[in-house]
Amino acid sequence: MKKDIKNFLAEEGISRRALADIKFAGGMIKVNGEEQTVRYELKASDVLEVSFPPEESSVHLKGEPIELAIVYEDRDMVVVNKPANMNSIPSKQHPTGSIANALVYYYEQTGVESAVHIVTRLDRNTSGLMLIAKHRHAHHLFSLMQRVHTINRTYESFVVGQMQKTAGTINAPIGRKPGSIIEREVRQDGKKAITHFELIHQYSDFAHLKLQLETGRTHQIRVHMNDLGHPLLGDDLYGGDLTTIERQALHCSQLQFKHPFTKKECVFKSTLPSDMKRMI
Repeated sequence: MKKDIKNFLAEEGISRRALADIKFAGGMIKVNGEEQTVRYELKASDVLEVSFPPEESSVHLKGEPIELAIVYEDRDMVVVNKPANMNSIPSKQHPTGSIANALVYYYEQTGVESAVHIVTRLDRNTSGLMLIAKHRHAHHLFSLMQRVHTINRTYESFVVGQMQKTAGTINAPIGRKPGSIIEREVRQDGKKAITHFELIHQYSDFAHLKLQLETGRTHQIRVHMNDLGHPLLGDDLYGGDLTTIERQALHCSQLQFKHPFTKKECVFKSTLPSDMKRMI
C-alpha cells in the first residue's frame, strides 16, 4: 500500500506545525537525495531525509557561563542534575542563574542550534534530574509521552512525623489556593493529581520516602504530603520544619522512559545531595 510523505510523517509523530516549518521556514524533505514535496508517494526502497529548520533561542533568555552537571547527552536530549536553590527557568524574583540560562550558554559553546525545551521542570529548591529536549520535534514527542504518563519520575523526600502506612497512593485534585499566586492546595475543583509513596526508612521524628508521580501538577508532592499530615522537612510554604534543612527535602533521583527515536529503555539515576545525606 502506497503512502505519501505527509501521512507517513504524521504517523511518525511530526506535528502539523513542525511540518509547516519544514515546508516554509527553511527545512527540507529529500527522498533518495533529491528534494521532494509532501505529496510524493513513498516506496519500500526509498530513503527519506527530513531536515528541520534551525532554531533560535529567545532574545529574552541570555546565556550565562554556569557549570552544568550533565548526566547524559545525545543529539535529541540532555539530562542534567540540578542543584537546590537554582531555578529551572528565570522568574521575576530570580531573573538570572537558571538552568535555562546555563543551557543557552552551553548550546552557544557547543554549536547546538536550538531553543531551550525543558521537559521535566523542578521547583527552585528541589534538586535532581531534569530532562531537556534539544530540538522542537523531540520536545513534541516527549510531550506526547507525558500525556500518557510514560516518563516515570522517582523522587526521594524526608517528611515530618511517623508514617502510618509503608506504602500508598494519594489521589487528590490540586488547585491554586485562593488569595495566593504561588501556593496550591487539595480542592475538589482542582486538576487530577496522583502520587504513589513508599517508605524507605522511618526515623524517630521523620520518614525517608520514595515517591512516584503519575501526574505533574505544580507542587504536587509538597501539597499531597502536607494534606496527608506529613509536610516535607524544610518546606516553609507548606508547614515543614526548618530545623534540620533549609529547603524542601525533595530530590528527583530517577528518570525512566523509552527513547523517542531509538526506542531503547533509558534509566538515569542521581544520589542524594549532601544536605539530605547529612540527615541520614
